Amino acid sequence: MLRNIDLDEISDGKLYTAGDLAKVGCQDCEGCCDCCCQMGDTIILDPLDVWQLMQGRDKSFEQLLDESLDLHVQDGVILPNLKMAGEKEQCVYLNEKGRCSIHPFRPGICRLFPLGRFYENGSFRYFLQTKECSRENRTKQKIRKWIDMPEFGRYETFVADWHFFVRRLQDRLMQQSDMEAAQRINRYILQEFYFQGWDAEQNFYDQFSERLKKAQKELA
Repeated sequence: MLRNIDLDEISDGKLYTAGDLAKVGCQDCEGCCDCCCQMGDTIILDPLDVWQLMQGRDKSFEQLLDESLDLHVQDGVILPNLKMAGEKEQCVYLNEKGRCSIHPFRPGICRLFPLGRFYENGSFRYFLQTKECSRENRTKQKIRKWIDMPEFGRYETFVADWHFFVRRLQDRLMQQSDMEAAQRINRYILQEFYFQGWDAEQNFYDQFSERLKKAQKELA
């Protein structure tokens, strides 16, 4: 989720790359699930998040919407997010012990925490949020290992490409006075990157690159 903030107020003042060490280790949370509760609609899911959930849960996007996802408008663009539920307003994928039941295929925002991303010039670097995680005495880990995604270089390229694509759409739609045109764009994005699904037998990044090029041409 994009935030306009002063990094000095929420971080240790440093910007990191994937090969750097940062104090993110939380001893596997040891039963703490504070970061999985009362998050509202802020756990926004990108196409890779949804693809992993579809594979891990063996469900279509429509079935995930019934089970665990909502759609909401984020600066003019309609995107899916994880639902919070119950008295504690906790992630629907927390089990009765307060542990993540989808940990192997959890969303990118969950993998990233307590890190954030600082985007600029078509790419990004990481920063360590110092006030978001209540865990004390965190240990240093290499960021690449902490996020734990295969094909990590392609993953970072995907994250940047999707971010700046959505950002441009948001800028465009926030200035769009033609509501029908805005709705058509949103329907196109949802269909192309979410409802249509992805071929499990093919590399996700290859498929995404093709669809992104198509979308950039269609929406030019």
